[in-house]
Amino acid sequence: MNAGWWRAAVAPIVVGFVAFAAARAAMLPGLGFWDSAELQAVAPLMGTAHPTGFPTYILLGWFANIVLGPFGEPALRMNLLAGLCVAVAAAGTVDLVRALTRSTAIGVAAGLGLALTPDVWAIGTRAETHALHLALVVILLRLLVGWEDARQRPDGQSEGSPDRWLVAAAVVFGLSIGNHSLTLLLALPVGLFVLAVEPSILRRPRFIAACGIALAATVTIVFLELPLRAGPFRAALVYGRPETWEGFWYIALAEQFRGSLVSPFADLGGRLGLLMARTVTQFGPLALLIPVGFVATVMVRPRYALLSGAALGVTVLFAMSYQNADIGRYYLGPILIAWTWLGILAWAATVTVGGYLAARPGLVAAGAAALLVAPAILVSPVTFVTVDESRDTSARAWVDRTLEALAPGAVVVSWWSYSTPLWYAQHVEGQRPDIAIIDDRTRLDQDLGDITAVIDANLPTRPVYVIREDPAEVARLEARYVLEPIDGPDAHFLTRVVARREPAP
Repeated sequence: MNAGWWRAAVAPIVVGFVAFAAARAAMLPGLGFWDSAELQAVAPLMGTAHPTGFPTYILLGWFANIVLGPFGEPALRMNLLAGLCVAVAAAGTVDLVRALTRSTAIGVAAGLGLALTPDVWAIGTRAETHALHLALVVILLRLLVGWEDARQRPDGQSEGSPDRWLVAAAVVFGLSIGNHSLTLLLALPVGLFVLAVEPSILRRPRFIAACGIALAATVTIVFLELPLRAGPFRAALVYGRPETWEGFWYIALAEQFRGSLVSPFADLGGRLGLLMARTVTQFGPLALLIPVGFVATVMVRPRYALLSGAALGVTVLFAMSYQNADIGRYYLGPILIAWTWLGILAWAATVTVGGYLAARPGLVAAGAAALLVAPAILVSPVTFVTVDESRDTSARAWVDRTLEALAPGAVVVSWWSYSTPLWYAQHVEGQRPDIAIIDDRTRLDQDLGDITAVIDANLPTRPVYVIREDPAEVARLEARYVLEPIDGPDAHFLTRVVARREPAP
Protein backbone atom coordinates (compact mmCIF):
# COMPACT_ATOMS: atom_id res chain seq x y z
CA MET A 1 0.00 0.00 0.00
CA ASN A 2 1.64 3.26 -1.10
CA ALA A 3 1.35 6.69 0.52
CA GLY A 4 -0.86 7.97 -2.31
CA TRP A 5 -3.47 5.27 -1.61
CA TRP A 6 -3.38 6.13 2.11
CA ARG A 7 -3.98 9.80 1.48
CA ALA A 8 -6.64 9.26 -1.15
CA ALA A 9 -8.70 6.48 0.41
CA VAL A 10 -7.75 4.94 3.72
CA ALA A 11 -7.76 8.07 5.89
CA PRO A 12 -11.19 9.30 4.71
CA ILE A 13 -12.65 5.80 5.04
CA VAL A 14 -11.37 5.42 8.60
CA VAL A 15 -12.79 8.81 9.57
CA GLY A 16 -16.07 7.90 7.91
CA PHE A 17 -16.28 4.71 9.96
CA VAL A 18 -15.57 6.64 13.17
CA ALA A 19 -18.24 9.21 12.30
CA PHE A 20 -20.81 6.51 11.58
CA ALA A 21 -19.93 4.64 14.79
CA ALA A 22 -20.46 7.82 16.80
CA ALA A 23 -23.81 8.47 15.12
CA ARG A 24 -24.90 4.85 15.53
CA ALA A 25 -24.10 4.84 19.24
CA ALA A 26 -26.43 7.80 19.80
CA MET A 27 -29.00 6.86 17.17
CA LEU A 28 -32.75 6.85 17.68
CA PRO A 29 -33.63 3.13 17.78
CA GLY A 30 -36.68 3.42 15.56
CA LEU A 31 -39.71 5.64 15.08
CA GLY A 32 -39.63 9.34 15.89
CA PHE A 33 -42.05 12.27 15.94
CA TRP A 34 -42.36 15.36 13.76
CA ASP A 35 -40.43 15.59 10.44
CA SER A 36 -38.30 12.53 11.21
CA ALA A 37 -41.39 10.32 11.34
CA GLU A 38 -42.63 11.86 8.09
CA LEU A 39 -39.38 10.97 6.32
CA GLN A 40 -39.42 7.51 7.88
CA ALA A 41 -42.89 7.01 6.38
CA VAL A 42 -42.62 8.82 3.05
CA ALA A 43 -39.20 7.63 1.85
CA PRO A 44 -39.91 3.85 1.95
CA LEU A 45 -43.15 4.55 0.05
CA MET A 46 -41.46 6.96 -2.40
CA GLY A 47 -44.12 9.52 -1.60
CA THR A 48 -43.96 13.30 -1.34
CA ALA A 49 -42.77 15.05 1.82
CA HIS A 50 -43.62 18.56 3.00
CA PRO A 51 -42.22 21.47 0.95
CA THR A 52 -39.97 21.37 -0.94
CA GLY A 53 -40.81 17.70 -1.31
CA PHE A 54 -37.12 16.71 -0.95
CA PRO A 55 -37.22 14.39 -4.00
CA THR A 56 -33.48 13.63 -3.94
CA TYR A 57 -33.76 12.48 -0.34
CA ILE A 58 -36.94 10.53 -1.06
CA LEU A 59 -35.38 8.69 -3.99
CA LEU A 60 -32.20 7.92 -2.05
CA GLY A 61 -34.24 6.97 1.00
CA TRP A 62 -36.34 4.55 -1.03
CA PHE A 63 -33.19 2.92 -2.36
CA ALA A 64 -31.57 2.86 1.11
CA ASN A 65 -34.69 1.23 2.54
CA ILE A 66 -34.15 -1.67 0.16
CA VAL A 67 -30.38 -1.96 0.59
CA LEU A 68 -30.53 -1.65 4.39
CA GLY A 69 -33.37 -4.13 4.67
CA PRO A 70 -31.45 -6.63 6.84
CA PHE A 71 -30.68 -4.02 9.50
CA GLY A 72 -34.10 -3.41 11.02
CA GLU A 73 -37.47 -1.77 10.44
CA PRO A 74 -37.85 1.03 7.84
CA ALA A 75 -37.75 3.73 10.55
CA LEU A 76 -34.33 2.54 11.71
CA ARG A 77 -33.12 2.26 8.12
CA MET A 78 -33.87 5.96 7.56
CA ASN A 79 -31.99 6.79 10.76
CA LEU A 80 -29.07 4.72 9.49
CA LEU A 81 -29.16 6.69 6.25
CA ALA A 82 -28.64 9.89 8.24
CA GLY A 83 -25.65 8.35 9.99
CA LEU A 84 -24.21 7.24 6.66
CA CYS A 85 -24.65 10.76 5.24
CA VAL A 86 -22.73 12.25 8.16
CA ALA A 87 -20.05 9.59 7.62
CA VAL A 88 -19.78 10.62 3.95
CA ALA A 89 -19.58 14.27 5.00
CA ALA A 90 -16.79 13.55 7.51
CA ALA A 91 -14.86 11.42 5.01
CA GLY A 92 -15.33 14.05 2.31
CA THR A 93 -14.09 16.74 4.67
CA VAL A 94 -10.84 14.80 5.11
CA ASP A 95 -10.30 14.88 1.36
CA LEU A 96 -11.45 18.49 1.01
CA VAL A 97 -9.12 19.82 3.69
CA ARG A 98 -6.30 17.63 2.41
CA ALA A 99 -6.80 19.21 -1.03
CA LEU A 100 -6.74 22.68 0.52
CA THR A 101 -3.70 22.08 2.73
CA ARG A 102 -1.86 19.07 1.26
CA SER A 103 -1.90 17.53 4.75
CA THR A 104 -3.67 14.25 5.43
CA ALA A 105 -3.22 14.65 9.19
CA ILE A 106 -4.98 18.02 9.25
CA GLY A 107 -7.67 16.66 6.95
CA VAL A 108 -8.30 13.81 9.41
CA ALA A 109 -8.51 16.28 12.29
CA ALA A 110 -11.05 18.44 10.43
CA GLY A 111 -13.14 15.40 9.45
CA LEU A 112 -13.23 14.08 13.01
CA GLY A 113 -13.92 17.55 14.36
CA LEU A 114 -16.88 17.93 12.02
CA ALA A 115 -18.32 14.56 13.02
CA LEU A 116 -18.02 15.36 16.74
CA THR A 117 -19.51 18.86 16.49
CA PRO A 118 -22.79 18.74 18.48
CA ASP A 119 -25.20 19.81 15.70
CA VAL A 120 -23.54 17.52 13.15
CA TRP A 121 -23.45 14.57 15.51
CA ALA A 122 -27.11 15.08 16.40
CA ILE A 123 -28.21 15.32 12.77
CA GLY A 124 -26.82 11.85 12.12
CA THR A 125 -28.94 10.19 14.79
CA ARG A 126 -32.39 10.36 13.14
CA ALA A 127 -33.98 10.59 9.69
CA GLU A 128 -33.04 14.03 8.35
CA THR A 129 -32.72 15.71 4.95
CA HIS A 130 -30.10 18.04 6.44
CA ALA A 131 -27.68 15.13 6.90
CA LEU A 132 -27.79 14.52 3.16
CA HIS A 133 -27.53 18.27 2.53
CA LEU A 134 -24.29 18.36 4.51
CA ALA A 135 -22.84 15.43 2.56
CA LEU A 136 -23.76 16.98 -0.80
CA VAL A 137 -22.28 20.36 0.15
CA VAL A 138 -18.99 18.66 1.10
CA ILE A 139 -18.92 16.88 -2.27
CA LEU A 140 -19.78 20.11 -4.09
CA LEU A 141 -16.97 22.04 -2.41
CA ARG A 142 -14.51 19.23 -3.11
CA LEU A 143 -15.39 19.22 -6.81
CA LEU A 144 -15.04 23.00 -7.06
CA VAL A 145 -11.65 22.95 -5.33
CA GLY A 146 -10.64 20.04 -7.56
CA TRP A 147 -11.59 22.08 -10.63
CA GLU A 148 -9.49 25.03 -9.45
CA ASP A 149 -6.50 22.78 -8.75
CA ALA A 150 -6.84 20.91 -12.05
CA ARG A 151 -6.80 24.19 -13.98
CA GLN A 152 -3.61 25.25 -12.24
CA ARG A 153 -1.68 22.05 -13.02
CA PRO A 154 0.59 21.88 -16.05
CA ASP A 155 -1.18 20.16 -18.95
CA GLY A 156 1.02 17.13 -18.71
CA GLN A 157 0.09 16.50 -15.09
CA SER A 158 -3.71 16.58 -15.56
CA GLU A 159 -5.73 13.42 -15.92
CA GLY A 160 -8.47 14.39 -18.35
CA SER A 161 -9.98 17.82 -18.87
CA PRO A 162 -10.37 20.07 -15.81
CA ASP A 163 -13.84 20.88 -17.14
CA ARG A 164 -15.18 17.53 -15.97
CA TRP A 165 -14.85 18.70 -12.37
CA LEU A 166 -17.19 21.64 -12.98
CA VAL A 167 -19.72 19.56 -14.91
CA ALA A 168 -19.77 17.07 -12.04
CA ALA A 169 -20.23 19.98 -9.61
CA ALA A 170 -23.25 21.12 -11.65
CA VAL A 171 -24.80 17.65 -11.30
CA VAL A 172 -24.19 17.59 -7.54
CA PHE A 173 -25.60 21.10 -7.24
CA GLY A 174 -28.75 19.89 -8.98
CA LEU A 175 -29.04 16.87 -6.69
CA SER A 176 -28.57 19.15 -3.70
CA ILE A 177 -31.33 21.50 -4.89
CA GLY A 178 -33.58 18.45 -5.10
CA ASN A 179 -32.69 17.61 -1.52
CA HIS A 180 -32.97 21.02 0.16
CA SER A 181 -33.61 24.56 -1.05
CA LEU A 182 -30.81 25.88 1.18
CA THR A 183 -28.60 24.96 -1.77
CA LEU A 184 -30.00 27.91 -3.73
CA LEU A 185 -28.15 30.22 -1.34
CA LEU A 186 -24.90 28.83 -2.75
CA ALA A 187 -25.63 29.90 -6.33
CA LEU A 188 -24.03 33.35 -6.04
CA PRO A 189 -20.95 32.15 -4.09
CA VAL A 190 -20.37 29.39 -6.65
CA GLY A 191 -20.79 31.86 -9.52
CA LEU A 192 -18.28 34.27 -7.98
CA PHE A 193 -15.82 31.42 -7.41
CA VAL A 194 -16.11 30.21 -11.01
CA LEU A 195 -15.49 33.71 -12.36
CA ALA A 196 -12.54 34.18 -10.01
CA VAL A 197 -10.94 30.90 -11.10
CA GLU A 198 -11.60 31.40 -14.82
CA PRO A 199 -12.50 35.01 -15.70
CA SER A 200 -12.61 34.07 -19.39
CA ILE A 201 -15.31 31.45 -18.92
CA LEU A 202 -17.94 33.84 -20.29
CA ARG A 203 -16.22 33.44 -23.67
CA ARG A 204 -16.94 29.68 -23.57
CA PRO A 205 -20.70 29.51 -24.24
CA ARG A 206 -20.63 25.81 -25.11
CA PHE A 207 -19.07 24.86 -21.81
CA ILE A 208 -21.45 27.13 -19.89
CA ALA A 209 -24.34 25.50 -21.76
CA ALA A 210 -23.01 22.02 -20.89
CA CYS A 211 -22.92 22.90 -17.19
CA GLY A 212 -26.36 24.49 -17.41
CA ILE A 213 -27.82 21.45 -19.16
CA ALA A 214 -26.27 19.10 -16.58
CA LEU A 215 -27.76 21.20 -13.76
CA ALA A 216 -31.19 21.62 -15.37
CA ALA A 217 -31.46 17.96 -16.38
CA THR A 218 -30.58 16.80 -12.86
CA VAL A 219 -33.10 19.13 -11.21
CA THR A 220 -35.81 18.16 -13.70
CA ILE A 221 -35.26 14.43 -13.29
CA VAL A 222 -35.38 14.45 -9.49
CA PHE A 223 -38.35 16.84 -9.26
CA LEU A 224 -40.36 14.67 -11.65
CA GLU A 225 -40.77 12.41 -8.63
CA LEU A 226 -43.33 14.85 -7.22
CA PRO A 227 -45.97 14.85 -9.98
CA LEU A 228 -45.36 11.22 -10.96
CA ARG A 229 -45.87 9.87 -7.44
CA ALA A 230 -48.82 12.19 -6.87
CA GLY A 231 -50.42 11.45 -10.24
CA PRO A 232 -50.24 8.38 -12.48
CA PHE A 233 -48.08 6.37 -10.04
CA ARG A 234 -49.60 7.74 -6.85
CA ALA A 235 -47.95 6.86 -3.57
CA ALA A 236 -49.76 6.22 -0.31
CA LEU A 237 -48.50 9.46 1.25
CA VAL A 238 -48.48 12.67 -0.78
CA TYR A 239 -48.20 16.15 0.69
CA GLY A 240 -50.32 18.76 -1.09
CA ARG A 241 -51.28 18.43 -4.74
CA PRO A 242 -48.03 18.38 -6.72
CA GLU A 243 -49.73 16.61 -9.63
CA THR A 244 -51.22 20.01 -10.58
CA TRP A 245 -49.22 22.93 -11.98
CA GLU A 246 -50.07 25.26 -9.09
CA GLY A 247 -49.67 22.49 -6.52
CA PHE A 248 -46.26 21.52 -7.87
CA TRP A 249 -44.86 25.03 -7.51
CA TYR A 250 -46.50 25.40 -4.11
CA ILE A 251 -44.45 22.42 -2.93
CA ALA A 252 -41.25 23.00 -4.92
CA LEU A 253 -41.00 26.68 -3.94
CA ALA A 254 -42.11 26.12 -0.32
CA GLU A 255 -44.83 28.76 -0.62
CA GLN A 256 -46.30 27.98 2.79
CA PHE A 257 -43.10 29.01 4.59
CA ARG A 258 -42.64 32.45 3.02
CA GLY A 259 -44.14 34.12 6.08
CA SER A 260 -41.34 32.66 8.20
CA LEU A 261 -38.77 35.14 6.86
CA VAL A 262 -38.09 38.32 8.82
CA SER A 263 -35.36 40.92 8.59
CA PRO A 264 -32.03 39.59 9.89
CA PHE A 265 -31.20 43.10 11.09
CA ALA A 266 -34.16 43.38 13.47
CA ASP A 267 -32.74 43.10 16.99
CA LEU A 268 -29.34 42.65 15.38
CA GLY A 269 -27.49 42.76 18.68
CA GLY A 270 -29.60 39.97 20.15
CA ARG A 271 -29.28 37.85 17.03
CA LEU A 272 -25.50 38.27 16.92
CA GLY A 273 -25.33 37.35 20.59
CA LEU A 274 -27.25 34.14 19.90
CA LEU A 275 -24.98 33.42 16.92
CA MET A 276 -21.86 33.84 19.04
CA ALA A 277 -23.29 31.62 21.76
CA ARG A 278 -24.16 28.97 19.17
CA THR A 279 -20.64 29.13 17.74
CA VAL A 280 -19.07 28.66 21.18
CA THR A 281 -21.41 25.73 21.86
CA GLN A 282 -20.34 24.03 18.64
CA PHE A 283 -16.60 24.80 18.64
CA GLY A 284 -15.63 25.54 22.24
CA PRO A 285 -12.31 27.42 22.46
CA LEU A 286 -11.76 27.03 18.71
CA ALA A 287 -14.60 29.53 18.14
CA LEU A 288 -12.15 32.38 18.74
CA LEU A 289 -9.88 31.06 15.97
CA ILE A 290 -12.54 30.88 13.23
CA PRO A 291 -12.08 34.53 12.11
CA VAL A 292 -8.32 34.01 12.17
CA GLY A 293 -8.86 30.89 10.07
CA PHE A 294 -10.74 32.94 7.50
CA VAL A 295 -7.87 35.43 7.31
CA ALA A 296 -5.45 32.54 6.80
CA THR A 297 -7.73 31.17 4.08
CA VAL A 298 -7.73 34.54 2.31
CA MET A 299 -3.94 34.44 2.29
CA VAL A 300 -3.47 30.77 1.38
CA ARG A 301 -6.51 29.99 -0.82
CA PRO A 302 -8.05 33.35 -1.81
CA ARG A 303 -10.55 31.92 -4.31
CA TYR A 304 -11.76 29.33 -1.83
CA ALA A 305 -12.02 32.14 0.73
CA LEU A 306 -14.34 33.96 -1.69
CA LEU A 307 -16.47 30.84 -2.22
CA SER A 308 -16.65 29.75 1.41
CA GLY A 309 -16.88 33.22 2.92
CA ALA A 310 -19.78 34.22 0.67
CA ALA A 311 -21.51 30.87 1.26
CA LEU A 312 -21.17 31.14 5.03
CA GLY A 313 -22.32 34.76 5.02
CA VAL A 314 -25.51 34.29 3.00
CA THR A 315 -26.42 31.09 4.85
CA VAL A 316 -25.98 32.66 8.28
CA LEU A 317 -28.00 35.72 7.23
CA PHE A 318 -30.79 33.46 5.99
CA ALA A 319 -30.75 31.35 9.14
CA MET A 320 -30.92 34.50 11.25
CA SER A 321 -33.96 35.57 9.19
CA TYR A 322 -35.85 32.28 9.28
CA GLN A 323 -38.22 31.80 12.18
CA ASN A 324 -39.38 28.21 11.94
CA ALA A 325 -38.78 25.06 13.99
CA ASP A 326 -35.25 23.88 14.84
CA ILE A 327 -33.10 26.44 13.06
CA GLY A 328 -29.85 24.86 14.25
CA ARG A 329 -29.98 22.51 11.27
CA TYR A 330 -29.50 25.45 8.91
CA TYR A 331 -26.02 26.11 10.31
CA LEU A 332 -24.52 22.78 9.20
CA GLY A 333 -23.00 24.30 6.06
CA PRO A 334 -21.34 27.14 8.00
CA ILE A 335 -20.04 24.61 10.55
CA LEU A 336 -18.42 22.65 7.72
CA ILE A 337 -16.88 25.79 6.25
CA ALA A 338 -15.54 26.86 9.64
CA TRP A 339 -13.78 23.50 10.00
CA THR A 340 -12.09 23.98 6.61
CA TRP A 341 -10.89 27.42 7.70
CA LEU A 342 -9.53 25.97 10.93
CA GLY A 343 -7.77 23.28 8.91
CA ILE A 344 -6.13 25.90 6.69
CA LEU A 345 -5.11 27.87 9.79
CA ALA A 346 -3.53 24.74 11.25
CA TRP A 347 -1.60 24.23 8.02
CA ALA A 348 -0.44 27.85 7.96
CA ALA A 349 0.78 27.44 11.53
CA THR A 350 2.51 24.21 10.53
CA VAL A 351 4.42 25.94 7.75
CA THR A 352 5.39 28.84 10.00
CA VAL A 353 6.44 26.78 13.03
CA GLY A 354 8.11 24.16 10.86
CA GLY A 355 10.19 26.85 9.21
CA TYR A 356 11.36 28.25 12.52
CA LEU A 357 12.14 24.85 14.02
CA ALA A 358 13.53 23.34 10.82
CA ALA A 359 11.39 20.34 11.72
CA ARG A 360 9.84 17.77 9.43
CA PRO A 361 6.58 19.22 8.08
CA GLY A 362 4.76 15.93 8.63
CA LEU A 363 5.60 15.85 12.32
CA VAL A 364 4.61 19.47 12.85
CA ALA A 365 1.38 18.92 10.89
CA ALA A 366 0.54 15.93 13.09
CA GLY A 367 0.98 18.10 16.16
CA ALA A 368 -1.19 20.86 14.69
CA ALA A 369 -3.83 18.29 13.78
CA ALA A 370 -3.84 16.90 17.31
CA LEU A 371 -4.32 20.39 18.76
CA LEU A 372 -7.10 21.06 16.24
CA VAL A 373 -9.22 18.04 17.09
CA ALA A 374 -8.36 17.78 20.80
CA PRO A 375 -11.18 20.08 22.08
CA ALA A 376 -13.86 18.08 20.24
CA ILE A 377 -12.47 14.77 21.48
CA LEU A 378 -12.12 15.97 25.07
CA VAL A 379 -15.74 17.10 25.29
CA SER A 380 -17.13 14.19 23.24
CA PRO A 381 -18.46 12.34 26.34
CA VAL A 382 -20.48 15.43 27.26
CA THR A 383 -21.57 15.93 23.67
CA PHE A 384 -22.69 12.32 23.48
CA VAL A 385 -24.98 12.82 26.46
CA THR A 386 -26.62 15.83 24.81
CA VAL A 387 -27.21 14.11 21.46
CA ASP A 388 -27.92 10.56 22.67
CA GLU A 389 -31.32 9.25 21.56
CA SER A 390 -30.46 5.59 21.74
CA ARG A 391 -32.99 4.89 24.50
CA ASP A 392 -35.79 7.10 23.18
CA THR A 393 -38.74 4.84 22.38
CA SER A 394 -41.41 7.42 23.24
CA ALA A 395 -42.81 7.64 19.71
CA ARG A 396 -43.24 3.87 19.43
CA ALA A 397 -44.83 3.70 22.89
CA TRP A 398 -47.22 6.52 21.99
CA VAL A 399 -48.25 4.92 18.69
CA ASP A 400 -48.84 1.54 20.30
CA ARG A 401 -50.90 3.09 23.09
CA THR A 402 -52.90 5.25 20.68
CA LEU A 403 -53.72 2.50 18.21
CA GLU A 404 -54.80 0.27 21.08
CA ALA A 405 -57.10 2.99 22.44
CA LEU A 406 -58.80 3.89 19.16
CA ALA A 407 -62.21 2.32 18.55
CA PRO A 408 -62.81 0.47 15.25
CA GLY A 409 -63.39 2.82 12.32
CA ALA A 410 -62.26 5.85 14.29
CA VAL A 411 -61.49 9.29 12.87
CA VAL A 412 -58.41 10.95 14.40
CA VAL A 413 -58.21 14.73 13.99
CA SER A 414 -54.49 15.10 14.54
CA TRP A 415 -51.65 17.58 13.99
CA TRP A 416 -48.25 17.26 12.41
CA SER A 417 -46.00 15.92 15.16
CA TYR A 418 -48.44 13.13 15.98
CA SER A 419 -49.86 12.55 12.49
CA THR A 420 -46.51 11.52 11.07
CA PRO A 421 -45.86 8.51 13.36
CA LEU A 422 -49.49 7.44 12.89
CA TRP A 423 -48.99 7.57 9.12
CA TYR A 424 -45.90 5.42 9.50
CA ALA A 425 -47.80 2.81 11.51
CA GLN A 426 -50.70 2.75 9.08
CA HIS A 427 -49.02 3.04 5.68
CA VAL A 428 -45.60 1.46 6.25
CA GLU A 429 -46.44 -1.17 8.86
CA GLY A 430 -50.03 -1.78 7.71
CA GLN A 431 -51.57 -1.26 11.14
CA ARG A 432 -55.16 -0.11 11.62
CA PRO A 433 -56.28 0.49 8.01
CA ASP A 434 -59.77 1.07 9.44
CA ILE A 435 -58.96 4.45 10.98
CA ALA A 436 -58.84 7.82 9.21
CA ILE A 437 -56.00 10.16 10.18
CA ILE A 438 -57.04 13.72 9.34
CA ASP A 439 -54.14 16.10 9.73
CA ASP A 440 -54.32 19.89 9.38
CA ARG A 441 -52.72 19.36 5.98
CA THR A 442 -55.39 16.80 5.05
CA ARG A 443 -58.10 19.32 5.86
CA LEU A 444 -56.55 21.81 3.43
CA ASP A 445 -55.92 19.33 0.62
CA GLN A 446 -59.39 17.79 0.81
CA ASP A 447 -61.28 21.03 1.59
CA LEU A 448 -62.70 19.58 4.79
CA GLY A 449 -62.99 22.87 6.66
CA ASP A 450 -61.84 23.62 10.18
CA ILE A 451 -61.50 21.15 13.04
CA THR A 452 -65.07 21.55 14.21
CA ALA A 453 -66.39 20.95 10.69
CA VAL A 454 -64.48 17.65 10.54
CA ILE A 455 -65.72 16.61 13.97
CA ASP A 456 -69.34 17.55 13.20
CA ALA A 457 -69.26 15.69 9.88
CA ASN A 458 -68.02 12.44 11.44
CA LEU A 459 -69.37 12.44 15.01
CA PRO A 460 -72.85 11.13 14.18
CA THR A 461 -71.51 7.99 12.46
CA ARG A 462 -67.95 7.29 13.63
CA PRO A 463 -65.87 7.46 16.81
CA VAL A 464 -63.95 10.74 16.76
CA TYR A 465 -60.70 11.54 18.57
CA VAL A 466 -58.68 14.73 18.63
CA ILE A 467 -54.98 15.28 19.33
CA ARG A 468 -54.37 18.88 20.30
CA GLU A 469 -51.56 20.39 22.39
CA ASP A 470 -52.54 24.07 22.54
CA PRO A 471 -54.47 24.70 25.80
CA ALA A 472 -56.45 27.54 24.24
CA GLU A 473 -57.56 25.33 21.37
CA VAL A 474 -58.48 22.52 23.77
CA ALA A 475 -60.56 25.00 25.80
CA ARG A 476 -62.48 26.03 22.67
CA LEU A 477 -63.20 22.40 21.88
CA GLU A 478 -64.32 21.75 25.45
CA ALA A 479 -66.81 24.60 25.16
CA ARG A 480 -68.38 22.91 22.15
CA TYR A 481 -67.98 19.19 22.89
CA VAL A 482 -67.93 16.73 25.74
CA LEU A 483 -64.34 15.47 25.74
CA GLU A 484 -63.00 12.33 27.37
CA PRO A 485 -59.18 12.33 27.76
CA ILE A 486 -57.49 8.98 27.22
CA ASP A 487 -55.52 8.19 30.36
CA GLY A 488 -52.11 6.60 30.51
CA PRO A 489 -48.46 7.68 30.60
CA ASP A 490 -48.18 7.55 26.81
CA ALA A 491 -51.53 9.10 25.87
CA HIS A 492 -50.10 12.55 25.00
CA PHE A 493 -53.13 14.75 24.32
CA LEU A 494 -55.30 11.97 22.84
CA THR A 495 -58.93 12.79 23.62
CA ARG A 496 -62.21 11.24 22.53
CA VAL A 497 -65.05 13.49 21.44
CA VAL A 498 -68.14 12.04 23.15
CA ALA A 499 -70.91 14.42 22.05
CA ARG A 500 -71.88 17.97 21.16
CA ARG A 501 -72.67 20.26 24.07
CA GLU A 502 -75.11 22.22 21.94
CA PRO A 503 -77.17 21.55 18.82
CA ALA A 504 -75.47 22.18 15.54
CA PRO A 505 -76.54 25.56 14.07
